[in-house]
Amino acid sequence: MTSIERTIDVQVPVRTAYNQWTQFESFPFFMEGVDRVIQLDDRTTHWETTVAGAHREFDAEITEQHPDERVAWHTIDGPSHGGVVTFHRLDEHSTRVSLQMEFEPEGLAEAAGAALGIVGGRVSGDLRRFKDYIEEQGHETGAWRGNIDAPPQTPMPHPPPPEHDPAVDDAQPFYPALPGPVTPWMRP
Repeated sequence: MTSIERTIDVQVPVRTAYNQWTQFESFPFFMEGVDRVIQLDDRTTHWETTVAGAHREFDAEITEQHPDERVAWHTIDGPSHGGVVTFHRLDEHSTRVSLQMEFEPEGLAEAAGAALGIVGGRVSGDLRRFKDYIEEQGHETGAWRGNIDAPPQTPMPHPPPPEHDPAVDDAQPFYPALPGPVTPWMRP
């Protein structure tokens, strides 16, 4: 799994930056290689991409979304990736947009691209184009202000407690320098 973390500051209020990010169908205007995104329902998007001449289609699920804070997703089918975009108010007129993404490169070309930092460079470029897009417009093209709560975390199973070993008599202290157990009146 390859991880990418990128951040950019945009000169619009947090509400404007977040609202624009929820307009997935506008992604082709600033994301290189994204041909089309269709919002199927509140949680599901369908993506069409062309990267290095290879056309792909896949669906992604929004796993968590909170207005002016975050949008998290993972793919349902197709290339394995997921991540989260968070929005941080810097002041009344500026926002820090942070993206964390993990993906599994498919094939030798993608693995080489990930290793050489090409994918990270593409993500940085996408964030710069998002900045230009939203700052030039000065307002969002739409908004979705609904909440999607993250699914509950599944607790990790705890190993069973160790069973009592009858070979160890907890009532009798053992001192390695002396043969056998030591009676309470004896001192080592």
